Amino acid sequence: MQFLRNTWYVAMWSADLVPGALESRTICEQPIVLFRREDGVAAAIVDQCAHRFAPLSRGKLCGDHIECPYHGLRYDSTGTCVENPHGSGRITPALHIASFPIVEKHSIVWIWMGDGEGEGDESLIPDFSHLDEGAPGVISKRDWMVMEVDYRLMVDNLLDLSHVNYLHEGILGTAELAKEPVDLVVDERGDTLYVTRTSSNAPPPPMFDMMYRNDGQRVDKWAEMRWNAPGVLVNNAGVCPPGEPRQNGMTVLGNHLLTPIDERHCYYHIAAVRIGGPAPADTDEGIAEQLSQLRRFAFEEQDRPMVEAQQRAYDRAGGPDKLKPVMLSIDSGPLRARRILDRLIAEESTVPVSVGSRHDDQ
Repeated sequence: MQFLRNTWYVAMWSADLVPGALESRTICEQPIVLFRREDGVAAAIVDQCAHRFAPLSRGKLCGDHIECPYHGLRYDSTGTCVENPHGSGRITPALHIASFPIVEKHSIVWIWMGDGEGEGDESLIPDFSHLDEGAPGVISKRDWMVMEVDYRLMVDNLLDLSHVNYLHEGILGTAELAKEPVDLVVDERGDTLYVTRTSSNAPPPPMFDMMYRNDGQRVDKWAEMRWNAPGVLVNNAGVCPPGEPRQNGMTVLGNHLLTPIDERHCYYHIAAVRIGGPAPADTDEGIAEQLSQLRRFAFEEQDRPMVEAQQRAYDRAGGPDKLKPVMLSIDSGPLRARRILDRLIAEESTVPVSVGSRHDDQ
């Protein structure tokens, strides 16, 4: 499986990278160890000692250096071997390992997995400023999980929200809502894709009704999913009184951040922000907890079993190229995203891309 390399991936939530700790992640089949230097700056290097390939994440931090747990070699935040405690202590160029550009932005640790055009360009990170501290709204817990599924299947799932009335019945949809007319618009803007579903004067989705007016009265509703390659999405979804501007209603910004581990596993980072609506009777903390619990249930108990069952179907057939799903009109968003992703990977494959940044003397 080919991965897009020259792009920013979500490594983890910034708050989860605790000073003094080593965090192990595998991204695009590459083991990586992340840590904070003593000045608080995040760093990432290959999670593999050059000597006997021991995982450095099982070692310990000694100031700004990671000490290998096997034979005690030490590495700094650039992957440079700075100490060899054996023999003469000679450090050869072959003892240096790769490091990766890191940026902390929008409460997320982003990691660049290639070394081609645009390497480390922070401006290429999609806008998730609604997750910044002090941004308007009430944010849920920043959660994450590992899923046994090709990340592209999760992208397909998120770009086709017609499933909510069936898979998420009683939370995000209902049988009644399934009968309501829906306007579907797929809009490709450069390498960014928007898939928008709107309904006018319709019954409210249960979760939105509960958090908005809790009266069951009809609303205008929308769900606009923005996708950036390879797998970061934000769903601007909400309800408002029929015929009124959206700002008179309530919006929930659902963030879905997918990072491939390998061809059939991915990290899934989630968070939601509620903006607008009547003054809450509950505290902000109560709203945040409610958002967290509902979303966690929807993903853990509904989305996860379904997409992982799809993954097993592909596995039984011998891989994703062996099964050809029958496409429906609702699949226009996922198909467009796949085409964009395939094009970006193909364009990248014309120029050799190595993983991580290495030292000139190797």
